[in-house]
Amino acid sequence: MSSTRGLLRKAHFLGTKIKRLRKRNKLTLEDLSVRCIQTDREAGPSVSYLSMIENGKRVPSERLLRIIADIFQKDINWFYDETLEEDAIEPEPRSGGIRGIPLEPGFLFSTELLQTAIPELLAQTGTTGRQFAHLLIRAHQETHQNRFPDLERAAESIGKKQFPLSAADTFDLARKLGLKIKWFDKSPFTDPGDKDGSLKTLVRSFYDAPDVVYLNRKLESLPERIKYDLANHIAHRVLHDGDGARAPRVAGGRLAGQRQETESASMDAKDILTAWRDFECSYFAAALLCPKAAFRQFLARHSYSIDIGRRIELSTALIMRRMSSVSPYPHWHYFDAYPPGHLRAVYRGNGIPLPWGNMRMVLDPCQHWAVFKMLNSRSSKPSAQISVLRNGDDARLYCCESIREKDPAGNAHVMCAGIDLSPALNSQGFDAHDVIEQIESSCNRGGGVATIPREARQKLETVGKILNIGWVGAGAAKEASIICPRNSSCPRDRHCLGKATGRSRPQAEEICENILSNAFH
Repeated sequence: MSSTRGLLRKAHFLGTKIKRLRKRNKLTLEDLSVRCIQTDREAGPSVSYLSMIENGKRVPSERLLRIIADIFQKDINWFYDETLEEDAIEPEPRSGGIRGIPLEPGFLFSTELLQTAIPELLAQTGTTGRQFAHLLIRAHQETHQNRFPDLERAAESIGKKQFPLSAADTFDLARKLGLKIKWFDKSPFTDPGDKDGSLKTLVRSFYDAPDVVYLNRKLESLPERIKYDLANHIAHRVLHDGDGARAPRVAGGRLAGQRQETESASMDAKDILTAWRDFECSYFAAALLCPKAAFRQFLARHSYSIDIGRRIELSTALIMRRMSSVSPYPHWHYFDAYPPGHLRAVYRGNGIPLPWGNMRMVLDPCQHWAVFKMLNSRSSKPSAQISVLRNGDDARLYCCESIREKDPAGNAHVMCAGIDLSPALNSQGFDAHDVIEQIESSCNRGGGVATIPREARQKLETVGKILNIGWVGAGAAKEASIICPRNSSCPRDRHCLGKATGRSRPQAEEICENILSNAFH
């Protein structure tokens, strides 16, 4: 009888510890089952068996326990210690954008004043109403950490969670929804509004209400693009009944920048409607081609490598954007950059400060960001980087993977997906501030770039294995870099432009302080 009680007690503690580890790392039972099977196909448990283990109804074998220990980077003896840790508190990402900032006095942000000020702001900065609408949508997207379950469900009801979908499958879905497919021939061209003529434009496809989709024959050799464009138009058919209020799907084209004479300085309802529909259809298309559960397992099998879309005819841009929606880890960012540094796509669910070049050009960009360094590369292979981002007194630690490709119009651009490492470090009981300090000190001794100290590297490798993101370990094995939003505020001990660093205060403040100081003597 006592041995039975002992076995039940052992099962309870083991199950509870495994369950807490799984939930702390935001894995479902299915996620953990897949990870176990990846490690050891024969000993990997089913979802139902894992559930029984967590509920104390089964005792895991030592072989299975070692698999789980490897996944969560725990010593095997930790599981036999009958003490329960407090659940780690995962800090919220700090905001680098427009949300979360207390703004006073509040009356300045009244509806009446904003309605007067915003059109003037757009006119003076050369920002179009549609650009501003996209900025608002991005803030909404970041606030919800790129999770929109209603759009997910709508897409899955159409695609029946089939993964992967072939181009033929996507055409079949379109036809079942009553869409007619027509083709046109149009080569890439230079947009007259693109003043420097550096980018080509390709009209990929467009929707003709009520039920016709026109596809450019240039996409016939690009199944990943055909699938995405078709899925995008299927979204319009399903979500908006194909009413025709859509912009054409375009690759390349004029970059965000100064407004052209034909564009309005005001932001009307059409700007907002078009921008929102762009977002809705894009998200629906990604969910249709990459249903959440199946795609999450696919990412896990390939350790979140950014270039895995080639295996199943999906574009890298789609893979990059979808990662942030399906990963159990919520602290993601991504950029899609075009030369010399314009950002076409931006998502900052981890609050990373926005680098230069999104809606205007600056003269002093920080060239040490991985996404910008890759713009000047000729390599087509993915590259990982660990970065310390110093923004004033605030230091953060990021890891990303970037890759350089060409869009359908033939323009080179760089896609970059990254995560904030601090929440992951703290969640595993490591001191993120201490790790950042070790890496930053090493980098400053090396002039801004240096090998990561061994202790910090081991912690990063542990976190990378737990998250199952392969490029964290790859980045930790390389030199880390100190980055900043702009070179004029370079935080390196040795300024990257050779200037003296001193964090100077505004001279007016110093004058006032000196006067007050002398007044008391």
